Amino acid sequence: MPFELVCLGNPLLDLQVDVDQAYLDKYQLKADDAILVEEKHMPIYDEVLAKPDLVLVAGGAAQNTARGAQYILPQDSVVYFGSVGNDKYAELLREANQKYGLRTEYQVQQDIGTGKCAALITGTHRSLATDLGAANHFKPEHLKKPENWKLVEGATHFYIGGFHLTVSPDAIELLGKHAAENNKPFTLNFSAPFIPQFFKAALDQVLPYVDYVIANESEAASFAESYKLGTTDVEAIAKEVAKLPKVSKAPRTVVFTQGTEPTITVTYKDGEFEVNKYPVRPLAADQIVDTNGAGDAFAAGFVASLVQGKPVADAVDVGQWAASLSIQEVGPSFPFPKQTYPGKQ
Repeated sequence: MPFELVCLGNPLLDLQVDVDQAYLDKYQLKADDAILVEEKHMPIYDEVLAKPDLVLVAGGAAQNTARGAQYILPQDSVVYFGSVGNDKYAELLREANQKYGLRTEYQVQQDIGTGKCAALITGTHRSLATDLGAANHFKPEHLKKPENWKLVEGATHFYIGGFHLTVSPDAIELLGKHAAENNKPFTLNFSAPFIPQFFKAALDQVLPYVDYVIANESEAASFAESYKLGTTDVEAIAKEVAKLPKVSKAPRTVVFTQGTEPTITVTYKDGEFEVNKYPVRPLAADQIVDTNGAGDAFAAGFVASLVQGKPVADAVDVGQWAASLSIQEVGPSFPFPKQTYPGKQ
C-alpha cells in the first residue's frame, strides 16, 4: 500500500531549555516568536548545551506534524522529506521518528551539519531560534529521484511546513502542481509570523496550489500587515486568504487557531463563504506541561483527519484533541502507549 501523506519541511534537532525574560532580552528575542538566527544569536547554542536541564527533542515543525499524523493514522501512512547532515543529530532524528513509525527520506548533506533550533521556554511561552544548517540545502531534485517520486505519486494528501518557503519554494511548487493536476488536497501551514512578512514572494508562488491553509492568530495578523489588508479581524483576514487565486477548482479552507480562543474556519466556494467557530477543548492549568509544538500537533490531527476523509469540523476537533495530548508532554511529542481519538466532547 502507498504512503497516503507526504510531508515536506526543515528537519531540526530542538534544544529545549527553560530561561528567564532577561535571557530573551539579552538576544532581543520575543516570547511565542520564531526567528532564523543571525550571527549575534549564535552563542545561544553553546550556552543552552551547557545547561543541566537541557532536553533534546526531534523537531522541525513539519516533521513534528508528520510524526503526529503517523501517531494517529495506520502503520506506513506518512513519509517525510527534508535535508539533514551526516551526523549524530540526524541519527537522533531518525530514532525519534522510528518510534512513531514515520518513514523519512532525507537528503543528506556530507559537509553541512543537521539544523538545530533553540526552544527557549519561559513559563507557558516559547521562543524559537533556528540555525537551519543542512535543512537550508534541500533541492527539488531529491523529490524527482524515481524512488522518491514514486512515493509522491502514491500519496493522496500533501502537507507543507511554511518554514520550507525559506528553503525551496520550487520544491513546494513541484508538489503543488502534482497535487493540483491529480485532485489531491494540499495543505500549507504559515508556521511563523516572519513568513508572510519576509517571504511574501515565495508565499505568492505556492498559494495558488493550496487547498488548506493553517495558521495561528499572530501569523494571520502578520499576513494582514504584509498584504496591507487594513484589518486586524481574524475572520476578515481568513476570508481574504480563502479567496486568493487558485489553480484547481477545489474550494480553499482557511483554519486559524487562536490559542485558547475558538478556532475559526472559512471555506470559499462558488463565491460564497462558509464560516465556523469551534471552542477549544478545556484543559486544566496543572495539566499543561509544555506548549512547544502545540500548533504542530493541531496540524497533525487536522491533516490526518483529511487523509481519513473526515469533514473540516471533525478535523478541527481531532486537531484540538491532538494539541491537548501534546501539551501534556515534554516537547512536540505524544504519549505512549498510543492513545486514540475518543470522539467529540
